[in-house]
Amino acid sequence: MGFSGHLVFAGSKRPLLEAPLFGSTNPGLRNDVHEWQPRPGGWQTLQLEQGIWEDEYLPALVEWTGAPACVADVSDSSVALVTGLDTNGHRWQAWLNLNNAAALLVEEPEDVDDVSLWMATPEFDEAIGHKRAELDAEVPADAEGALVWASAAGVQAPGQQSQIEELLHAQETFVEELFDALLDKLGFPEATHSAPQP
Repeated sequence: MGFSGHLVFAGSKRPLLEAPLFGSTNPGLRNDVHEWQPRPGGWQTLQLEQGIWEDEYLPALVEWTGAPACVADVSDSSVALVTGLDTNGHRWQAWLNLNNAAALLVEEPEDVDDVSLWMATPEFDEAIGHKRAELDAEVPADAEGALVWASAAGVQAPGQQSQIEELLHAQETFVEELFDALLDKLGFPEATHSAPQP
């Protein structure tokens, strides 16, 4: 079983768990949160078990930290939707592991009774191919949005758009590794130790 939950990345001089949105008075929360190795400059990543994170937390976190932040919604370590927000309210999104994202997003025909049977048909493969092509077409804009966000975060040397696009097209067994690599490529200072393996 892979990890399902959220990876929250933000910068603050204080531990992210002190943010009011986490209700840090709740001691039970700490059992469901794992802190990754911090990056220089106060950049922190929290790994939250499923059910903790709510969509409205991202603007609240950006307001509390006064810095851009992003969150990856991870499913079974195989696919993630990353959403970033900067202090001006600009958002960007990008899927990681596009083949898995295409399989997740493809719409099943209304006349299908058994999804598992449909998944074994050429029509399913064709639908996946169409969805993957749609996702591929969004990658340049997704990469550009990520770079603008990283610049707003004040990174010294944001990566090249081609490098970000290449990473967004990449496939990894554990999508958490892609998320960590994306932050590296965007120019955030690297953690002294690698992220924990799921």
